Amino acid sequence: MGIDGCGPGGWTPVMKIDGRKNNFGYDSRYWSNNDSFNPQGGTTGFDESETKLPSYWSTPFSKICLRMKVGDGTPKFILMDKTADSLYSLIADGKYRPTTLGKDTWKKLIETSSLQPYCNKEGFNSICITAKARIGIHANQENNCNSCDSRIAFGGAGHPDDSNKCGNVASHNGAAGERRIKAMGYILVQ
Repeated sequence: MGIDGCGPGGWTPVMKIDGRKNNFGYDSRYWSNNDSFNPQGGTTGFDESETKLPSYWSTPFSKICLRMKVGDGTPKFILMDKTADSLYSLIADGKYRPTTLGKDTWKKLIETSSLQPYCNKEGFNSICITAKARIGIHANQENNCNSCDSRIAFGGAGHPDDSNKCGNVASHNGAAGERRIKAMGYILVQ
């Protein structure tokens, strides 16, 4: 049985991130170690109980399903074809690994999201000088990636809202205006 929005087959939960909390910001030690965080949270489904499971470092995959939910709204999913030994192998060393989903796909995670028109640097360990994302996309109003003022991220940090660890932030001419949307994020692999 599949998960609506992710597709058929069995999906393995890896992490649940609450954008309002500090446990999984970009600089959290949990991205670069093999320590679990609240493993009981991995048994409670799509709720707001944060978790990092052993599947983060022990589960090979060929697909990643990313889900965000804002408040009581309808959860949104995107699917990424990506083969790796584990999510740990993509993230722990801090090296940037680009993806090619495109801005419109990332924006599907949050219905009212806003990103600026340029830069569009996406992937794993994406850094845009003043902003960071373990998984996500950065954008800028200038035609470079030197001063990004918007992102959609799992494991976010930096300008313009360092307190938003998962969700969408945008300032300085975001296409849909200013945003400070903290989401509940879910990462699953297959």
